[in-house]
Amino acid sequence: MFFINFLDRTAISFAGPNGLTKDLGLTAAQFGFAAGIFFVGYILLEIPSNLALHKFGARRWMARIMVTWGVIALLFTWVSSVQGLYWLRFLLGVAEAGFFPGAILFLSLWVPSKHRSHVLGLFYLAQPLTTLIGAPLAALLIGADGLFGLEGWRIMFFGVAVPAIVVGVIAWFYLTDKPADAKWLTAAEREWLSNELAKEDRSKADGHGSHAGKALLDPRVWAYALIYFGLVYGLYALAFFLPTIIGGFEAQFGTKFNVFQKGLITAIPYLPAALALFFWSRHSTKHGVHNWHVGIPAFIGAVSIPCALFMQSPAATVAVVTVTACAIFAALPNFWALPSRFLTGAGAAAGIALINTFGNFGGFAAPFITGALKDATGGYQVPMFAVGGFMALSGVLVMSIRAARSSPVANPSPLSLKPQAHAK
Repeated sequence: MFFINFLDRTAISFAGPNGLTKDLGLTAAQFGFAAGIFFVGYILLEIPSNLALHKFGARRWMARIMVTWGVIALLFTWVSSVQGLYWLRFLLGVAEAGFFPGAILFLSLWVPSKHRSHVLGLFYLAQPLTTLIGAPLAALLIGADGLFGLEGWRIMFFGVAVPAIVVGVIAWFYLTDKPADAKWLTAAEREWLSNELAKEDRSKADGHGSHAGKALLDPRVWAYALIYFGLVYGLYALAFFLPTIIGGFEAQFGTKFNVFQKGLITAIPYLPAALALFFWSRHSTKHGVHNWHVGIPAFIGAVSIPCALFMQSPAATVAVVTVTACAIFAALPNFWALPSRFLTGAGAAAGIALINTFGNFGGFAAPFITGALKDATGGYQVPMFAVGGFMALSGVLVMSIRAARSSPVANPSPLSLKPQAHAK
């Protein structure tokens, strides 16, 4: 579900340099605004959507979200104006609102804290895999230019929208809201897991973590929101403009690539990023999540991203971008293990949604500011320094927060133990 989610929201990055910008007559700033306005709609309904998920259950609400955004994503196939593009991006954000924080909340309702960092790491693999697999896939669809009388970028929008509708319907029948309802667990396993999660909730219910209103006023929640803003700024500056930067290699270095080759080059940084995400999350799960599990990658990304555009060859540029991608994706899943230490119940629904909402201002700001600065300066050097600055801010903030109690070292998966061991 997350794979399709990230593919649909970033599909515009593949369409932009492959016909959409030219056909609709977009400047870099207009393209950035179209990419970013998605997050305006997303932000407006983020918290209400996550509270609705807490009330109605993940199965119904996440299935509804997927089918709705799939239908809207399908309409991009026939967009014909800049204004129409703006409206569809805005409505796509409205439709997707609540999916990501809902998924984080859903996992917190299923996974004890000692295992959560590892599970969040596996969940977050969807983002680098989206580009690793999605970029060549998008290039193949764009290469079908002329099919059914449509431009290639329109065929690509159609191809990536349909899976959201199909998987949304499947999710309605497949997802289970809570462990107590899981018929695929034994009675002993259901009891053990429910008791473990209930025990954690009681330990976190300190008057703030379990109440929505108090969670929204908690300074820790706002601090994490600022940290997430910087990380998301880096993520979406990379996601929306990397294909465009690669498209500029011909003018910059005299190298020529076809559409599929550009798709493969776009995908290169994301395989190492997926590996970095997996092994960094495994390390934090084994040794406990610490603030530096987020801070160190943030600082590495802050330094590497501005350096990328000063390289003297396409290979060197992609290598430095790969370092940045590894840093961003190593930080993100470990970040989400931090606020779940003190948030639970309705407080978790509201707090996680607020952090994601504020952080996603970065999703709007990154493409818009990057495009505007590119138009103003004629290049991407200044925009990438801005990206580095925001990521450095995240690193400083997360290292400055008083460290909460580290997550305990993970034991072997409890569901692999015998029921008798659970009872003990």
